Order: sequence, then C-alpha cells, then structure tokens
Amino acid sequence: MSATAVGGFPGARMTPKADPGIEHGRHGIEHVCPVPHIPEAVAAVRQHARTVLADWKLPPDTTEDALLVVSELVTNAVTHARPQTVLRLAWTRLDGRRALRIEVTDGGPVSLAERPADLQPDEHGRGIPIVAALSARHGVRSDCGGVTRWADIETS
Repeated sequence: MSATAVGGFPGARMTPKADPGIEHGRHGIEHVCPVPHIPEAVAAVRQHARTVLADWKLPPDTTEDALLVVSELVTNAVTHARPQTVLRLAWTRLDGRRALRIEVTDGGPVSLAERPADLQPDEHGRGIPIVAALSARHGVRSDCGGVTRWADIETS
C-alpha cells in the first residue's frame, strides 16, 4: 500500500503499518501530518485532526479529549522544540481494548538562548498535566535526535 495525500493539509498522508505494536488506523494504516513550526499551526492541525477522527468514527467525547491532547502536544513542540514536527494518529491496545495513540515528534528541545524572550513561565507548563488527565497513559521517548511525546486515549 502506498502513502496517499489526505484532506488538503500539506504533506498529510495515510501510511502503511510500520510499527508492529500499533494497529495503525483502520485497515492497517496510520495518519501522519507534518506540523508547520509556527504558533498558528496549532489551530489548523487541530481542525485537520478533527476531520481524521470523524472519518475514523470516534465518539464525540473521545474526539474532544483527543483534540485537546493534540493541541497541547503540538503547542509544546512548536513552543519548546526545534522543527521538524510531525503528528501521528494511530490505533493501539490498552487493557485488551482499542485506544487512540497520539504522537507528536519534534526536533528536540531548544536551548535557553533560542527561546523567545516573551515566553513567560507562568503562562506555560499546564500542557502535560492536561495530557495526563485526559489519557490512560502517556510518555516521552527519544527518536533519532528528536523527541516523541505520546498519549493513549481510551475509546468506547
């Protein structure tokens, strides 16, 4: 199966299953969406993810939780990491049931010197607790010089 363009979002595609631990979408696929490295990208990526999740027929409550997790993880990457940011949506297993896996991979953390001067600590730092509250499990892993933050959302 070859990768195909999805929805009008530049570079978004459905890809063949690559990780044997994940059931990538329906019919053995996952959704991959590159994220422009600008704050305005968060809203566009969230809307794009809404379209994908609607196509996957997620229940409305699950979709809203997933979209908030997408927003928090993408915001974290755009604000605190180097570019090449990518969102992946896929299916996984959680206690024998299907769960939605949300992953955001970025280019790794920026140094203190690279951070915007207007970044106020009291305005940030709530994203990961929100992700923790909405997900059944979540974590971070290093990926070839970058970082992937992931969360599994229970589906009903």
